[in-house]
Amino acid sequence: MISGKVLRDAFVSAANCVAANKKDIDALNVFPVPDGDTGTNMSMTLSNARAELLLMPDTVGVNEVAKVMSGALLRGARGNSGVITSLIFKGFDKAFKELKEASAEDLARALELGVERAYKAVMKPTEGTILTVARLASVKARETCQTDDIPAFWDGVCAEAERVLDTTPDLLPTLKKAGVVDAGGKGLCLLMRAMGEVFSGRGIVEYVEEKPKASEPVTIETFASVVGAFDGEITYTYCTEFIVKKKEGCESSLKLRAYLESIGDCVVVVEDDEIIKVHVHTNNPGKAIEKGLEFGSMNLPKIENMRYQHEAAKKTDKVTVSSADKAYVSVPPEKPYGFVAVAAGDGIEAMFKDAGADCIVKGGQTMNPSTQDILAAIQSTPAETVFVLPNNKNIIMAAEQAVKLADRKVCVLQTRTIPQGLSALLAFDSEADFNTMRSDMTKAFERVKTGQVTFAARDSEFDGQAIHNGEILALDNGKLSFIETDVNKAAYRLIKRMVDGDSEFITIIVGADIDDATAAQLREKVEEKFGSKMDINVIRGDQPVYYYILSVE
Repeated sequence: MISGKVLRDAFVSAANCVAANKKDIDALNVFPVPDGDTGTNMSMTLSNARAELLLMPDTVGVNEVAKVMSGALLRGARGNSGVITSLIFKGFDKAFKELKEASAEDLARALELGVERAYKAVMKPTEGTILTVARLASVKARETCQTDDIPAFWDGVCAEAERVLDTTPDLLPTLKKAGVVDAGGKGLCLLMRAMGEVFSGRGIVEYVEEKPKASEPVTIETFASVVGAFDGEITYTYCTEFIVKKKEGCESSLKLRAYLESIGDCVVVVEDDEIIKVHVHTNNPGKAIEKGLEFGSMNLPKIENMRYQHEAAKKTDKVTVSSADKAYVSVPPEKPYGFVAVAAGDGIEAMFKDAGADCIVKGGQTMNPSTQDILAAIQSTPAETVFVLPNNKNIIMAAEQAVKLADRKVCVLQTRTIPQGLSALLAFDSEADFNTMRSDMTKAFERVKTGQVTFAARDSEFDGQAIHNGEILALDNGKLSFIETDVNKAAYRLIKRMVDGDSEFITIIVGADIDDATAAQLREKVEEKFGSKMDINVIRGDQPVYYYILSVE
């Protein structure tokens, strides 16, 4: 039987293994454009759960571990690979709900339930991906689960997953042309093998993270900047902060952190040789302070009622931009409809705000926001119904998972590009009923043709043509159209391909790496060709990754 401690350690081992191999997994991505790569997204998703599991004691049951693991994975899910991974492990939560220990049959049931959820979440499941690997591994688990030898059972399941992974090029022609296996499937195989290391008693796969730059000395000011990122939905009333001057022989602050996690949330514990600084949201600030006194003498305690603070926050500007150091405040609805848009680049963010977006989640290509990031934006939008504009195909699934966690009605419009998102937002009619409004916005963004000019992030081959790192790539509605050596030539050629007899508008959104003079040269050339019959608009978006984002309507 598998105990809670073993399951906890197995999952920590899995997270460590994917983190150690994320670059190798990333390298399997077929399309050479810079993106939120599979290995990176899976690693960030798993690491979110790893951090919470490390706080759990050895006495936990598998039901408690699976619940914490599942919730943390879902909130931290990034990119399609991260969301699918989180859904596969959601099956463990469902299968282990009443269990303290798990058998091989329970593990088989967990995989079956997880695969079922993952397939349901994908609108058009593609075989030859992580889904195929997971599904056939679960079939093997069901066939062989009548045993007490869990290490041997799991080893057989892993071997089947690896066998299926080797067949993915035969199922997906793009993998076969590139000569690689599916990246998500590879990540799943690695994490399952790492779990098996613990099941067999060999121990946790270790991973030593790169050392961060030396941190500044702990001060009141630096601590405040850390805790400022944790103003979120009000589950607990009192924001409690204090400083403990450590007594001689003081225990590790990990025990203090673990206790605070049990009575509240948004816990931050910062420690140096002399002091411990604490931030926690709790309904029992007295208990938090009392526990802190076990570690030394108290100084500068502060307790604030966040409900009073948030009443005042409702009256402030409704447009909020997320970032690594800026969080959201959950607000009650004040209007029927609101919008959350995912975007990157000051100019693009400004366009969405001007068009009526309530909240912007910073993200896009190469920086896929998590489900939690999108959920926080939804919760801070003062509307009964919130429309979400992902504006990237690799963010849609994370946005759809946030729907289940929100306390208000949410509709994800499946916009895959920035121009699609802007067109959908501009088509909003507050006087229409919900179904009409959703239909009109969907029709609006589906009419938009999007072109993107970017660079090859790695050497690759596409349709028999060699692609070299750094070459200019022209994408027509997400598909590679051609390769160029000059950015403006690529943009001009792409516009010419996108324009047809029904086209009326051309919009050129200029990226951060293009200066005004270069953009002016492109505008002049496009106006010379199309200016007499079409409206041409050039906007500085300052977006990363894409030299130009082009739209034709």
